[in-house]
Amino acid sequence: MTAAAADHTETSRLELTIRGVVMGVLITLVFTAANVYLGLKVALTFATSIPAAVISMAVLRAFTRNATIVENNIVQTVASAAGAMASVVFVLPGLVIIGAWTGFPFWTTFGVCASGGVLGVMYTIPLRRALVTNSNLPYPEGVAAAEVLIVGSGAYGDTVDAEADSRLGLLTISVGAIAAAVYAAFSAMRIFTGEVGAYFRTANGGATGLGAQMSLALFGAGHLMGPAVGAAMLVGLVIAWGAAVPVLTAAAPVAGDAADLALSVWSQKVRFLGAGAIGVSAIWTLAKLAGPLITGVTGALAAQRRRGEGHAASLTRVEQDIPIGVMLVISLICLVPVAVVLATFLSGGPLGGLVVPLTIGAVLYIVIAGFAVAAVCGYMAGLIGSSNSPVSGMAILSVLGAALLIAAIGLPVLKGGDTRPLVAFALLVTSVLISVAIAANDNLQDLKTGQLVDATPWRQQVALIIGVIAGSAAIPVILNLLNKAYGFAGAPGQAISDSPLAAPQATLISTIASGVVGGDLQWGLIGVGALIGAALVVVDELLRRGGRYSLPPLGAALAIYLPSSVTVPVILGAFAGWAFNRAAQRRPNPEATKRLGVLLVSGYIVGDSLLNVAYAGLIVATGKGAPLAVVPEDFGPATPLALAVYAATALLLYGWTARRAQS
Repeated sequence: MTAAAADHTETSRLELTIRGVVMGVLITLVFTAANVYLGLKVALTFATSIPAAVISMAVLRAFTRNATIVENNIVQTVASAAGAMASVVFVLPGLVIIGAWTGFPFWTTFGVCASGGVLGVMYTIPLRRALVTNSNLPYPEGVAAAEVLIVGSGAYGDTVDAEADSRLGLLTISVGAIAAAVYAAFSAMRIFTGEVGAYFRTANGGATGLGAQMSLALFGAGHLMGPAVGAAMLVGLVIAWGAAVPVLTAAAPVAGDAADLALSVWSQKVRFLGAGAIGVSAIWTLAKLAGPLITGVTGALAAQRRRGEGHAASLTRVEQDIPIGVMLVISLICLVPVAVVLATFLSGGPLGGLVVPLTIGAVLYIVIAGFAVAAVCGYMAGLIGSSNSPVSGMAILSVLGAALLIAAIGLPVLKGGDTRPLVAFALLVTSVLISVAIAANDNLQDLKTGQLVDATPWRQQVALIIGVIAGSAAIPVILNLLNKAYGFAGAPGQAISDSPLAAPQATLISTIASGVVGGDLQWGLIGVGALIGAALVVVDELLRRGGRYSLPPLGAALAIYLPSSVTVPVILGAFAGWAFNRAAQRRPNPEATKRLGVLLVSGYIVGDSLLNVAYAGLIVATGKGAPLAVVPEDFGPATPLALAVYAATALLLYGWTARRAQS
């Protein structure tokens, strides 16, 4: 069969179907609600592509006989894009917290999320070539989702051996998923502690320590990231908790619990060091991406010319993006509702006389900074996965730029008056930018999955747009429900419940915006963080000259910014995966062993994600913080049980996987 004929055969498969889109939108409602709630509760969200793929395969296989792997890929693409949009809760609730809003106006909130999200999808079209096609980034969650789709769809082949391989792969994923789900369920019941930690006083009067979430999903993500990123994150962990926290706590010693002191200083000071390091690392990463980005854009323009000259057939199906001309038109169209939302927000208030300059400045900032943020977030998603990519770190940098720009234009007019309108406008602009960032953060992960399952890029990009719009429509409804039921800590007004949601990231972003506009932000910490980031860049470049090692500076910067409870299990997983792969090299069938290891840890992510979705829904339905708890919160054996079972599960399942690979 010729290449053209094979390509024609591939395109005859069902891919972008109505039933697939509808299923993706329905799954969206569940995942978006869960992510919004968790983001407001614990400042974390989870990637929804893998559980969406599992649900899609189960439902389509039950009701149809002609479902394809690429159709299931479309379902997970729609659902994951929508679920990712929930990360806008890292910024948008700040408008309620500072008193600018009492609720979330539907069309304004929808306009911010949808316009920014679709713009992020458009930015990923040229970025796909630079960061997916021509890149060696690991994309841990994208690879895991592809493995789930390949195994679940039986796509390894039609021979007896291939079918057996597919069954073994599906069994491995299932075992990993069941293990992670059961472990997470015992944590929800409080039989296992959800997080362990040890904090202590230092000799100079300071405090430090480490925590670790007992999550097999984070362990699995570390395995998929690999040892280079794991080593970089270990360096960042040492900088944050071995140096910065002890020094800063000793500089202003206070009596009290060591854990409270260390975590407070990390949250209020060390995270700003991380933000500065992320900023420099991100700028350096963007500079290094200039060549691939230019190649990606010129490639997209060349593809557009070939289409215009009637040579579209020269592009294989798996390289056909939305045409660059269409991308530019849609991008310009997205800026219209952005401008309308921003201008409407300003009109009638104390900044009404500055509608034109503030709107023009904000739109230009969104266009330029949006592309940079999309590129950096896409790179970080490829490096460590979209769940662990610090979108909130990008929000910090975005709100810094927005607040500086808006303060420069607006402060001379206010002349010492109430600065809250400027802060509110900065938060609104940042909300649009963060929508761009989270769309790119998730979308490139989805496009990596599509590349691995031979999906058609332009069809997947259409699905991404549908997912963004669906998620954007659900977000204001869910936010208003939670605002009325719980409210947000520090916000004016009274909610039904007396236990408001913490909304920690939105509170932090609001504090930064207020500090910039009010002139009392701690720029020194951000500056020191920038110097740390520069040093990390230099070390990485020196190591790369040797040709054997690297220390990705963003990985180290992330470990300074993210809580140790997230980074510790990721680091453990990275080095455990390295050891597993090294051991596999000494076995008769090393590649099969390594691939089954990837499937096992992909199962960890599947099981943990599905359990978290169900548990988040149960929390919202019951209104209880721990609806499955069967023992008191201070249950004594919870910590040793959690540690013992966690280690035993990882070791025993690695051993089981290696033995199965030899069969």
